[in-house]
Amino acid sequence: MDGATILITGSTDGLGRELAVRLAADGARVLIHGRDADRAEEVRAQIVDAGGPEPSVVLADLADLRQVDGLADDVVRLTDRLDVLVNNAGIGFGPPGADRQLSADGIELRFAVNYLAGYRLTRLLLPLLISSAPSRIVNVASAGQLPIDFADPMLEREYDGISAYRRSKLAQIMFTFDLADELRDNGVTVTSLHPATFMNTTMVRETGTDPASSVDEGADATLRLITGADAPTGTYFHGLRQARADEQAYDAHARQRLKTLSEDLLA
Repeated sequence: MDGATILITGSTDGLGRELAVRLAADGARVLIHGRDADRAEEVRAQIVDAGGPEPSVVLADLADLRQVDGLADDVVRLTDRLDVLVNNAGIGFGPPGADRQLSADGIELRFAVNYLAGYRLTRLLLPLLISSAPSRIVNVASAGQLPIDFADPMLEREYDGISAYRRSKLAQIMFTFDLADELRDNGVTVTSLHPATFMNTTMVRETGTDPASSVDEGADATLRLITGADAPTGTYFHGLRQARADEQAYDAHARQRLKTLSEDLLA
Protein backbone atom coordinates (compact mmCIF):
# COMPACT_ATOMS: atom_id res chain seq x y z
CA MET A 1 0.00 0.00 0.00
CA ASP A 2 3.06 2.26 -0.22
CA GLY A 3 1.92 5.61 -1.61
CA ALA A 4 -1.79 4.75 -1.69
CA THR A 5 -4.34 7.18 -0.27
CA ILE A 6 -7.06 5.60 1.85
CA LEU A 7 -10.13 7.05 3.56
CA ILE A 8 -11.44 5.01 6.49
CA THR A 9 -14.62 6.30 8.06
CA GLY A 10 -14.81 5.78 11.81
CA SER A 11 -11.04 5.47 12.20
CA THR A 12 -10.64 6.93 15.68
CA ASP A 13 -11.60 3.74 17.53
CA GLY A 14 -11.92 -0.01 17.21
CA LEU A 15 -11.56 -1.65 13.82
CA GLY A 16 -11.15 1.62 11.94
CA ARG A 17 -8.29 2.74 14.14
CA GLU A 18 -6.51 -0.60 13.80
CA LEU A 19 -6.86 -0.44 10.02
CA ALA A 20 -5.53 3.11 9.91
CA VAL A 21 -2.45 2.26 11.97
CA ARG A 22 -1.66 -0.91 10.05
CA LEU A 23 -2.13 0.64 6.62
CA ALA A 24 0.00 3.64 7.53
CA ALA A 25 2.72 1.25 8.71
CA ASP A 26 2.64 -0.25 5.20
CA GLY A 27 3.21 3.19 3.66
CA ALA A 28 -0.33 4.36 2.93
CA ARG A 29 -1.44 7.93 3.41
CA VAL A 30 -4.50 7.61 5.61
CA LEU A 31 -7.34 10.10 5.83
CA ILE A 32 -8.50 9.72 9.44
CA HIS A 33 -12.22 10.30 9.91
CA GLY A 34 -14.11 10.75 13.15
CA ARG A 35 -16.40 13.09 15.02
CA ASP A 36 -14.01 14.07 17.81
CA ALA A 37 -10.93 16.17 16.99
CA ASP A 38 -8.98 15.04 20.06
CA ARG A 39 -9.43 11.36 19.32
CA ALA A 40 -8.52 11.90 15.69
CA GLU A 41 -5.37 13.70 16.78
CA GLU A 42 -4.44 10.71 18.96
CA VAL A 43 -4.55 8.44 15.92
CA ARG A 44 -2.64 10.93 13.79
CA ALA A 45 0.09 11.22 16.43
CA GLN A 46 0.29 7.43 16.80
CA ILE A 47 0.87 7.05 13.07
CA VAL A 48 3.45 9.83 12.90
CA ASP A 49 5.31 8.56 15.98
CA ALA A 50 5.54 5.14 14.33
CA GLY A 51 7.12 6.67 11.24
CA GLY A 52 4.13 6.43 8.91
CA PRO A 53 3.29 8.98 6.20
CA GLU A 54 1.69 12.16 7.52
CA PRO A 55 -2.05 11.49 7.69
CA SER A 56 -4.84 14.02 7.33
CA VAL A 57 -7.83 14.40 9.64
CA VAL A 58 -11.36 14.91 8.33
CA LEU A 59 -14.16 15.48 10.84
CA ALA A 60 -17.86 14.85 10.28
CA ASP A 61 -20.88 13.50 12.11
CA LEU A 62 -22.39 10.95 9.71
CA ALA A 63 -25.80 11.41 11.34
CA ASP A 64 -25.99 14.76 9.51
CA LEU A 65 -26.06 14.60 5.71
CA ARG A 66 -24.74 18.16 5.41
CA GLN A 67 -21.64 17.03 7.25
CA VAL A 68 -21.37 14.00 4.96
CA ASP A 69 -21.33 16.40 2.01
CA GLY A 70 -18.70 18.48 3.80
CA LEU A 71 -16.60 15.36 4.39
CA ALA A 72 -16.61 14.59 0.67
CA ASP A 73 -15.61 18.20 -0.09
CA ASP A 74 -12.73 17.96 2.42
CA VAL A 75 -11.44 14.74 0.84
CA VAL A 76 -11.47 16.26 -2.65
CA ARG A 77 -9.65 19.31 -1.29
CA LEU A 78 -6.99 17.24 0.45
CA THR A 79 -6.13 14.76 -2.28
CA ASP A 80 -6.21 14.39 -6.03
CA ARG A 81 -6.49 10.61 -5.77
CA LEU A 82 -8.29 8.05 -3.63
CA ASP A 83 -7.19 4.44 -3.92
CA VAL A 84 -9.44 2.92 -1.27
CA LEU A 85 -12.62 3.98 0.51
CA VAL A 86 -13.53 1.93 3.58
CA ASN A 87 -17.06 2.59 4.81
CA ASN A 88 -16.50 1.41 8.37
CA ALA A 89 -18.24 3.94 10.64
CA GLY A 90 -21.39 2.73 12.30
CA ILE A 91 -23.47 2.46 15.44
CA GLY A 92 -24.64 -0.73 17.11
CA PHE A 93 -27.90 -1.99 18.57
CA GLY A 94 -28.04 0.54 21.36
CA PRO A 95 -29.17 -0.32 24.89
CA PRO A 96 -31.92 -2.96 25.17
CA GLY A 97 -35.36 -1.40 24.94
CA ALA A 98 -34.07 1.98 23.75
CA ASP A 99 -36.51 4.23 21.93
CA ARG A 100 -36.32 4.80 18.19
CA GLN A 101 -33.86 7.58 17.33
CA LEU A 102 -33.67 9.91 14.35
CA SER A 103 -30.75 11.50 12.57
CA ALA A 104 -30.40 15.25 12.09
CA ASP A 105 -32.36 14.79 8.86
CA GLY A 106 -35.25 12.90 10.47
CA ILE A 107 -34.14 9.46 9.24
CA GLU A 108 -34.07 6.36 11.45
CA LEU A 109 -30.64 6.68 13.01
CA ARG A 110 -29.09 3.28 12.29
CA PHE A 111 -30.21 3.32 8.67
CA ALA A 112 -28.89 6.88 8.37
CA VAL A 113 -25.43 6.29 9.86
CA ASN A 114 -24.69 2.67 8.96
CA TYR A 115 -26.00 2.78 5.41
CA LEU A 116 -27.23 6.07 3.99
CA ALA A 117 -24.19 8.15 4.97
CA GLY A 118 -21.89 5.64 3.27
CA TYR A 119 -24.16 5.53 0.23
CA ARG A 120 -24.05 9.32 -0.03
CA LEU A 121 -20.32 9.62 0.62
CA THR A 122 -19.48 6.90 -1.90
CA ARG A 123 -21.61 8.52 -4.58
CA LEU A 124 -19.93 11.88 -4.01
CA LEU A 125 -16.44 10.36 -4.15
CA LEU A 126 -17.03 8.16 -7.21
CA PRO A 127 -15.42 10.60 -9.67
CA LEU A 128 -12.24 10.60 -7.57
CA LEU A 129 -12.26 6.82 -7.16
CA ILE A 130 -12.81 6.27 -10.89
CA SER A 131 -10.04 8.68 -11.85
CA SER A 132 -7.72 6.84 -9.41
CA ALA A 133 -8.53 3.36 -10.77
CA PRO A 134 -7.68 0.63 -10.10
CA SER A 135 -9.31 1.48 -6.79
CA ARG A 136 -11.46 -0.23 -4.17
CA ILE A 137 -14.53 0.33 -2.02
CA VAL A 138 -14.92 -1.88 1.05
CA ASN A 139 -18.16 -1.81 3.03
CA VAL A 140 -17.90 -3.12 6.59
CA ALA A 141 -21.24 -4.84 7.13
CA SER A 142 -22.27 -7.70 9.42
CA ALA A 143 -23.45 -11.30 9.45
CA GLY A 144 -26.44 -9.94 11.39
CA GLN A 145 -28.85 -9.16 8.55
CA LEU A 146 -32.62 -8.80 8.22
CA PRO A 147 -34.68 -8.17 5.08
CA ILE A 148 -35.85 -4.59 4.67
CA ASP A 149 -39.61 -4.10 5.02
CA PHE A 150 -40.26 -1.54 2.30
CA ALA A 151 -43.74 -0.93 3.71
CA ASP A 152 -42.06 0.37 6.88
CA PRO A 153 -38.36 0.94 6.09
CA MET A 154 -37.86 3.41 8.94
CA LEU A 155 -39.39 1.04 11.53
CA GLU A 156 -42.07 3.53 12.54
CA ARG A 157 -44.66 0.88 13.43
CA GLU A 158 -42.53 -1.49 15.46
CA TYR A 159 -38.99 -0.60 16.50
CA ASP A 160 -36.10 -2.39 18.09
CA GLY A 161 -32.44 -1.54 17.80
CA ILE A 162 -31.30 -5.01 16.77
CA SER A 163 -33.68 -5.11 13.80
CA ALA A 164 -32.73 -1.57 12.80
CA TYR A 165 -29.03 -2.45 12.90
CA ARG A 166 -29.45 -5.67 10.93
CA ARG A 167 -31.54 -4.04 8.21
CA SER A 168 -28.98 -1.25 7.83
CA LYS A 169 -26.21 -3.82 7.41
CA LEU A 170 -28.12 -5.75 4.76
CA ALA A 171 -28.67 -2.44 2.96
CA GLN A 172 -24.89 -2.00 2.83
CA ILE A 173 -24.50 -5.38 1.17
CA MET A 174 -27.29 -4.70 -1.32
CA PHE A 175 -25.57 -1.44 -2.23
CA THR A 176 -22.29 -3.34 -2.64
CA PHE A 177 -23.81 -5.68 -5.20
CA ASP A 178 -25.51 -2.89 -7.16
CA LEU A 179 -22.49 -0.62 -7.21
CA ALA A 180 -20.17 -3.44 -8.27
CA ASP A 181 -22.33 -4.00 -11.36
CA GLU A 182 -22.41 -0.27 -12.06
CA LEU A 183 -18.61 0.12 -11.83
CA ARG A 184 -17.55 -3.17 -13.41
CA ASP A 185 -16.02 -1.43 -16.45
CA ASN A 186 -14.46 1.45 -14.48
CA GLY A 187 -11.68 -0.34 -12.64
CA VAL A 188 -13.29 0.06 -9.20
CA THR A 189 -14.01 -3.07 -7.16
CA VAL A 190 -16.70 -3.10 -4.48
CA THR A 191 -16.80 -5.69 -1.71
CA SER A 192 -18.41 -6.09 1.69
CA LEU A 193 -17.75 -8.20 4.73
CA HIS A 194 -18.57 -9.29 8.24
CA PRO A 195 -15.10 -8.78 9.71
CA ALA A 196 -15.46 -10.82 12.93
CA THR A 197 -18.17 -11.69 15.45
CA PHE A 198 -18.59 -9.41 18.48
CA MET A 199 -15.13 -7.87 18.31
CA ASN A 200 -13.76 -6.27 21.46
CA THR A 201 -14.92 -2.76 20.50
CA THR A 202 -16.76 0.06 22.20
CA MET A 203 -19.85 -0.71 20.09
CA VAL A 204 -20.02 -4.29 21.34
CA ARG A 205 -19.24 -3.46 24.96
CA GLU A 206 -22.00 -0.83 25.04
CA THR A 207 -24.59 -3.54 24.35
CA GLY A 208 -23.41 -5.52 27.36
CA THR A 209 -22.27 -8.37 25.10
CA ASP A 210 -19.10 -10.26 25.94
CA PRO A 211 -16.56 -9.94 23.08
CA ALA A 212 -16.10 -13.16 21.11
CA SER A 213 -13.23 -12.11 18.84
CA SER A 214 -10.47 -9.53 18.64
CA VAL A 215 -10.09 -6.37 16.63
CA ASP A 216 -6.98 -7.96 15.13
CA GLU A 217 -9.12 -10.73 13.62
CA GLY A 218 -11.48 -8.21 12.08
CA ALA A 219 -8.60 -6.16 10.74
CA ASP A 220 -7.01 -9.23 9.13
CA ALA A 221 -10.24 -9.98 7.25
CA THR A 222 -10.80 -6.38 6.19
CA LEU A 223 -7.21 -5.90 5.06
CA ARG A 224 -7.59 -8.87 2.76
CA LEU A 225 -10.28 -6.97 0.86
CA ILE A 226 -8.23 -3.77 0.89
CA THR A 227 -4.90 -5.23 -0.21
CA GLY A 228 -5.50 -8.77 -1.51
CA ALA A 229 -5.82 -9.85 -5.11
CA ASP A 230 -8.42 -12.63 -4.64
CA ALA A 231 -11.60 -10.78 -3.69
CA PRO A 232 -13.91 -10.55 -6.73
CA THR A 233 -16.02 -7.43 -7.05
CA GLY A 234 -19.63 -7.66 -5.95
CA THR A 235 -18.97 -10.19 -3.19
CA TYR A 236 -19.69 -10.59 0.51
CA PHE A 237 -17.19 -12.17 2.90
CA HIS A 238 -17.65 -13.67 6.34
CA GLY A 239 -14.24 -13.14 7.85
CA LEU A 240 -11.69 -14.56 5.43
CA ARG A 241 -14.07 -16.63 3.32
CA GLN A 242 -16.54 -15.65 0.65
CA ALA A 243 -20.08 -16.25 1.88
CA ARG A 244 -23.73 -15.79 0.99
CA ALA A 245 -25.69 -12.87 2.39
CA ASP A 246 -29.40 -12.76 3.18
CA GLU A 247 -31.46 -13.75 0.14
CA GLN A 248 -32.91 -10.25 -0.28
CA ALA A 249 -29.44 -9.05 -1.35
CA TYR A 250 -29.74 -11.15 -4.52
CA ASP A 251 -33.18 -9.79 -5.45
CA ALA A 252 -32.64 -7.18 -8.17
CA HIS A 253 -36.12 -5.75 -7.60
CA ALA A 254 -35.45 -5.27 -3.89
CA ARG A 255 -32.12 -3.61 -4.63
CA GLN A 256 -33.85 -1.22 -7.01
CA ARG A 257 -36.43 -0.40 -4.32
CA LEU A 258 -33.60 0.33 -1.89
CA LYS A 259 -31.90 2.60 -4.41
CA THR A 260 -35.15 4.49 -5.03
CA LEU A 261 -35.74 4.83 -1.27
CA SER A 262 -32.17 6.09 -0.78
CA GLU A 263 -32.45 8.71 -3.50
CA ASP A 264 -35.84 9.83 -2.17
CA LEU A 265 -34.39 10.29 1.32
CA LEU A 266 -31.47 12.28 -0.11
CA ALA A 267 -33.61 14.49 -2.33
